[in-house]
Amino acid sequence: RPMALLVQKFGGTSVGSVERIQAVAERISRSRDDGHDVVVVVSAMGHTTDELTGLAAAITDTPPQREMDMLLASGEQVSIALLAMALNQQGVAAVSMTGPQVGIVTESTHGRARILEIRTDRIRGHLAEGRVVVVAGFQGTSSGVGGVAEITTLGRGGSDTSAVALAAALNADACEIYTDVPGVLSTDPRKVADAQLMDEISCDEMLELASLGASVLHPRAVEIARNYGVLMVVRSSWSDAPGTRLTSRRGRPLNQAGLELGSPVDGVEQMDHQAVIALSHIPDQPGIAARLFETLSGAGINVDLIIQSTHEGSSNDITFTVAEADLEAARSVSQTVLDSLGGELAAEGGMTKLSISGAGIMGRPGIAAGLFHCLSQQGINLRLIATSEVKVSCVIDADSGRKALQAVQEAFDVADAQVELNPDLSSSDEPEVRGVALDRDQAQLSVRHVPDRPGTAAALCSALAERGISLDAIVQSERQHGDGSRDISFILRKEDRSRADVALAPLLAQWPGAALEEGESIARVSAVGAGMPATPGTAGRMFRALADAGINIALIATSEIRTSCVVAEQDGVAALQAVHAGFGLGGQEQHTAQGSASPLDS
Repeated sequence: RPMALLVQKFGGTSVGSVERIQAVAERISRSRDDGHDVVVVVSAMGHTTDELTGLAAAITDTPPQREMDMLLASGEQVSIALLAMALNQQGVAAVSMTGPQVGIVTESTHGRARILEIRTDRIRGHLAEGRVVVVAGFQGTSSGVGGVAEITTLGRGGSDTSAVALAAALNADACEIYTDVPGVLSTDPRKVADAQLMDEISCDEMLELASLGASVLHPRAVEIARNYGVLMVVRSSWSDAPGTRLTSRRGRPLNQAGLELGSPVDGVEQMDHQAVIALSHIPDQPGIAARLFETLSGAGINVDLIIQSTHEGSSNDITFTVAEADLEAARSVSQTVLDSLGGELAAEGGMTKLSISGAGIMGRPGIAAGLFHCLSQQGINLRLIATSEVKVSCVIDADSGRKALQAVQEAFDVADAQVELNPDLSSSDEPEVRGVALDRDQAQLSVRHVPDRPGTAAALCSALAERGISLDAIVQSERQHGDGSRDISFILRKEDRSRADVALAPLLAQWPGAALEEGESIARVSAVGAGMPATPGTAGRMFRALADAGINIALIATSEIRTSCVVAEQDGVAALQAVHAGFGLGGQEQHTAQGSASPLDS
């Protein structure tokens, strides 16, 4: 077979003992025998990082971040030297190199630096002389103050990040991540016994799942693979099974501004001829959403965005968008459902959906805020907001569409070639749902009585972004109070919850009657699949699975390739099992994952 350049990454458990290091050396040796050039990235042995952190904690509660980087970087130095020795012992020429020696140049932030560039000359020299290069993951060097080199670390999951970045810089044929699970599974095997291994998944789908708590791959590593078109493979360290391939549509050239910097927004999309249908004051009980969306898909109507929030007095509002051509049909179908339930219906066409896309958008708090701000400066009101890890969409009046598109392109420096007008969604041959994830680290908050005018959502998001708080979902309610104000609900990480109060206090003080209200304890279950936009009825099937399990949905937030339902915390695992089974993702045989880590873990 033709010779390839492979970057192989082995995690801490794979190099946890002398025997395991020797086994890894044998595996690398087999790749060499097949004629491949190999660059290996390894983590620190087993629990080394925890032990080192423990030593620091025994000395001080507030270790200087620079010294923590110095301390933690020593862990990888042990494993690269041992692995290089093991390879040489097996007759494979090998040389170990730290992040700084390899030329992984990062920003000068300690503890979670992003990679700027990788100077690959030394690696290429060693490869040309027939050596395996063993690189310390998780670490790099910054040129620091006054050009003095400093050791930096890349933060959690940093070895994955090092490996994919090296693969991008070396233009490698593949980046293989060896781990103690057989690949990426359809859900967490500890909660769902028949979770199945996926043969392949797109980087966009993986980013959605990773942001929802799937810990098999670090989101930053997936972002790099997506942005530069690196083929990633997740495989078991203990078997020769092929594992899961991560695919990305296109790679952009390496970024001059910095490999991991650059603008995260790399696309803008505009869908014209959209319509919004808003149902309000419908009963809050299991099965309502299922019935509505099953009836719509039964009538052949494809629904795009869906947003539901619960209100005081236990009634629900559900708002969704359809193509304008389906407006009348959707209105009459919705009306028949309402006739038996009670509630009110409003519908209007003449809308446009504007979206920005890119890797890790929600993980960077300023991006969504920037989008909303740029639209509010044009005096454009947002009718609906839908957010996800790879896309933020707003529905606005079609009259403002052209102006909005121009403003957004300028704000995010997006070239004309990266703009898609009315893309065709029907041609997808992807599965509608690839994986299901459960996230229990979320809290839900509502801001009641927010003025209904341009800039409100932007102000909320900006206030949170300034404190470094990202939102996982933003739901703008359709229902207006008597004074014309609305409510906005959002989901954020539990750990950011107390800081959100401080961040929002000055803003709420400016809005008469506005108040922050804590939601119930929640779990969020999400289905992710690239085929979703082209498949009518996906959401209805998800809602039906939950209704049949007697689980009530408190909030629905969808984006193109993800449908998320917020349920009561105690219903989380049951909801995950119901949705996984509802989409037929389970297999016949029980799936046993070796090792302790799980791919989709919250």
